[in-house]
Amino acid sequence: MSLRRPALLALALACALPVAASAATPYRSPQQILDASPASDWRIPDPANLLYMNLDKGQVIIELAPAFAPQHVANIQTLAHEHFWDGETVYRAQDNFVVQFGDIDADDAAKAKPLGSARRRLPAEFQRDSKGLKVSVLPDRDGWADQTGFVDGFAVGQDRQDGKTWLAHCYGTLGAGRSNEEDSSIGAELYVVTGQSPRQLDRNITVVGRVLQGMELLSALPRGPAPMGFYADATQRTPIRSIQRATDVPAGERPTLEVLRTESKTFADVVEARRNRVDDFYKRPAGHIDLCNIAVPVR
Repeated sequence: MSLRRPALLALALACALPVAASAATPYRSPQQILDASPASDWRIPDPANLLYMNLDKGQVIIELAPAFAPQHVANIQTLAHEHFWDGETVYRAQDNFVVQFGDIDADDAAKAKPLGSARRRLPAEFQRDSKGLKVSVLPDRDGWADQTGFVDGFAVGQDRQDGKTWLAHCYGTLGAGRSNEEDSSIGAELYVVTGQSPRQLDRNITVVGRVLQGMELLSALPRGPAPMGFYADATQRTPIRSIQRATDVPAGERPTLEVLRTESKTFADVVEARRNRVDDFYKRPAGHIDLCNIAVPVR
């Protein structure tokens, strides 16, 4: 895998984020940039791609990524519509890694929960063709991909030589758990990254979405025992009241969220402000930023 510094000029399938502002330009903090952002730089997520995960302590809102894992997303939407996860649990919380939830017996045909009308076999959707994607490319090199950036708010890696793009395993990423066979995930078991970004999983597991709101309800769960965080005592698991499609909830009862457009100038300016932070605390601006150190603003 190449570690060459990506070109800052846009390729046919990508638009690069601008380089640093001139020294004469006054520094603005990310929050100042967001406060001055035009309404057009924000988007309302499509409710067809949203899930509401309802726990005793609150709600986790998830945005699915059908552009990258269409068959898995369709299966997950079917499972949610048919109340598959209602009454299931978060049964794993591995320190500095993931929480996992759904049917803990999904890999055992004799014990697995019935799937209703959801599909029982899906192809792996680890990556997709880059054609047609507009990627806001980051200027800094990455150890896991030829270049990195964002597509509609999702962190991605790209290989320009083979023309493939994939969703990266950053904090808050939602993936479909599988066994050793690459086509063994169907969405009945899902996980959310809660620790240091495990980018080694990129292009090895199908990523289906990301958490927009409520991450603290998952990342603060008590850790299960080593080595993998599965709760040996079922009473320690966190009950899931329900996971609903947003479209199955009356419009008036849906939370209103806006997500910063990652193709916008506001987003580019926020990224650059974080790359070269200048304030009373930071004495040496980094001049560099990692893909997974960029949290896409949600309000």
